[in-house]
Amino acid sequence: MATDHKPEWSDPNHPDKCSSVVRKGLEHDDQSASIQKNVRFQKRRTLEPTVDDLYDGVLKGDRSLLARAITLVESNAEHHFQKAQQLLQKLLPKSGNAIRIGITGVPGAGKSTFIETFGMYLCSLGHRVAVLAIDPSSSLSGGSILGDKTRMEQLSRNPRAFIRPSPTAGKLGGVHRKTREAMLICEAAGFDVILIETVGVGQSEVIIRDMVDFFMLLVLTGAGDELQGMKKGIIELADAILVHKADGANKQAAEQTRKEYNRILHFLHPATKGWATKAYTCSSLTKEGISDVWNVIQSFEENGKKSGVLDERRKTQAKEWLYAMITDQLQFYFFHNNGVKNTLPTIEKEVIAGEKTVATAVDTLFTIFLG
Repeated sequence: MATDHKPEWSDPNHPDKCSSVVRKGLEHDDQSASIQKNVRFQKRRTLEPTVDDLYDGVLKGDRSLLARAITLVESNAEHHFQKAQQLLQKLLPKSGNAIRIGITGVPGAGKSTFIETFGMYLCSLGHRVAVLAIDPSSSLSGGSILGDKTRMEQLSRNPRAFIRPSPTAGKLGGVHRKTREAMLICEAAGFDVILIETVGVGQSEVIIRDMVDFFMLLVLTGAGDELQGMKKGIIELADAILVHKADGANKQAAEQTRKEYNRILHFLHPATKGWATKAYTCSSLTKEGISDVWNVIQSFEENGKKSGVLDERRKTQAKEWLYAMITDQLQFYFFHNNGVKNTLPTIEKEVIAGEKTVATAVDTLFTIFLG
């Protein structure tokens, strides 16, 4: 074998400064035998954790397995469904020990900023906080930017916090269709405060009310939100209204907005029996009012447990969850029915061409599905 030598572009006066060498290759008798044509590179598959692996990992607080467990239940793959249900069934007795807090508001109200400040405050008190942040998703690809975790820079680095961003995946109401399952998994992992941040779609954001204990609405000053209170809508579902960004020159206006909301709330039916919904001011910038918000939530939880309202609410939510899952399953089995899949393209063309009414087309498809 020929000795190694320096490349021609190296400096002959300073060979020690060049670490590259030129080495002659090896020759084989049958060179063509080692060349494989049309070979596609395939990524090495990693073994999926079993249900027992995920169960043990979630109970131990393993963040990697916790994230994979949530990914499993959020999956639309048919072969993941049974595995996810087995995992949820095993984790169910370990869940239910956290206070569930829903946070919504108009876009720009500072929901992510508030959650980071509020979450950091709770972590400083010794709580373990899980944040389920829902982002709007593309109507074309189904994906989303998932920027909530990026905005919560400090909280995402806190060892006592866990942030899980998820797209809405086309689900109306500002939440992911598997937010309930993700919440149960986080509770089983030992998180005692669950914060659910919705997309922020406005007056129609009511689904989250059916999955949390305490529901907060963040509003701004000078945005016309005061008038929306008179239209009821989401206002009458809130257990507390927070006038956010009450700092600097905006502090006085925020206080005035708080008084106006309290006057409106006086005429509305309370969202929770035995609890008077009130408006408060707070600032994530100065942290003023953040501790007051937690005191209000603790008072709400204490009163709700004594009166049995919280227990009754969770029972009602479990029933609503049952009917929601029935609807989802019916939709899944309908569109995966072979007869429906084969007939649907023809029915679509007939409806588009005006040859068949929509009601008749639906009746035809259900006849095939039920037949």
